[in-house]
Amino acid sequence: MAKTAVMGCGTVGSGVVRVLMMNADAIARRVGEPVEVKRALDLREFPGTPIGKILTHDFNDILNDPEITVVVETMGGLRPSYEFTKQLLMAGKSVCTSNKELVAEHGVELRRIAREHDANYLFEASCGGGIPIIRTLNESLTGEEIEEVTGILNGTTNYILTNMTNDGKDFDTALREAQQKGYAELHPEADIEGYDACRKIAILSSLAYGCHISYKDILTEGITKVDEADIDYAKTMNCRIKLLATSRREKHGIWALVAPMVIGQENPLTTCDGVMNAVMVKGNAVGTTMYYGSGAGSLPTASAVVGDVIDCVRHTGRVIAADYSAEPCTLMPVDEVERPFFVRYRGTEAEAVNTFGAIKHTRHLEKYRGEFSFVTRKLAEKEFRDLAASDQRVIKWFRRGKKEEQE
Repeated sequence: MAKTAVMGCGTVGSGVVRVLMMNADAIARRVGEPVEVKRALDLREFPGTPIGKILTHDFNDILNDPEITVVVETMGGLRPSYEFTKQLLMAGKSVCTSNKELVAEHGVELRRIAREHDANYLFEASCGGGIPIIRTLNESLTGEEIEEVTGILNGTTNYILTNMTNDGKDFDTALREAQQKGYAELHPEADIEGYDACRKIAILSSLAYGCHISYKDILTEGITKVDEADIDYAKTMNCRIKLLATSRREKHGIWALVAPMVIGQENPLTTCDGVMNAVMVKGNAVGTTMYYGSGAGSLPTASAVVGDVIDCVRHTGRVIAADYSAEPCTLMPVDEVERPFFVRYRGTEAEAVNTFGAIKHTRHLEKYRGEFSFVTRKLAEKEFRDLAASDQRVIKWFRRGKKEEQE
């Protein structure tokens, strides 16, 4: 019988315990032996629950137990999860985590330590909740040269933008509703400012391109500037505004970006609404593939963690191969990336043309007199920014999905 432990019994951790117990027979059949949760670490008490029967408040009860070979880390944050994970790996125990902050900050080091001690450090649940995107990159698409990864990787922001688009709610109202339903934290900055999605695209991009991309190097913008008028103008073009996390391999290098973008209905990501997540991966042979599912929640995320647990049990004492290199990747400046831009403008079309050159898809709405919107020709980011900064009639702008991003 394989023995496991769970550190952190919140939403995801308690879900892991539940899935391992609920699907015990199926898991035993697939693994070849039963998988039992022997210990659960948390500061809280859980009287009258399955967790309460296996609860400990002492990390050493897990570290020093020779029967426990796989540990689930669902504590979140960097402290003490980093120190605990490092000690477990050095003791030869494999660790499975949903902690994208820890993976993005220390994943390279922790995978190295795991390899040195014939253990594994797996993190399927750190990106996309229940979507098996990491296993797809490591296994199903391992024969591909990945050219692009683009996704909606944060359920909170997707829920807010969906409500603003479908129900006409303003940003503050949509955020409050997300908080009331448990989709957003009391302090939601990591979500609404794009930091959560940034860490996830850094992890996925590192796997996709075979070099380490630091989340600190990725230009990141949130959704707090999106308002009703932006949504309305986008609708007139049969478009939606989505927070996209994108990386792409170009002729001159790799670039990455997290920002709200105006995308057309021809892009499958426009249909990803609510708290759902979706990831599109483009390979040089397979073309564009898409992966869709629940991006958060107790059982969907726990399912991804349990998949990693099973992998670790099957590979006890052996390192699972993964293209997660420690070699740093220098990103090309986003300034050099060319794309069209969506602009709201207070002036005349002639004045807009004078600043930006040819424009298209002009839209005038009675509701917003004195302004209109349009889409520019394809411009390099720095060139567009300089032009926009030079014209005080520009109200606001967003990046417009390029043709390649809509295929």
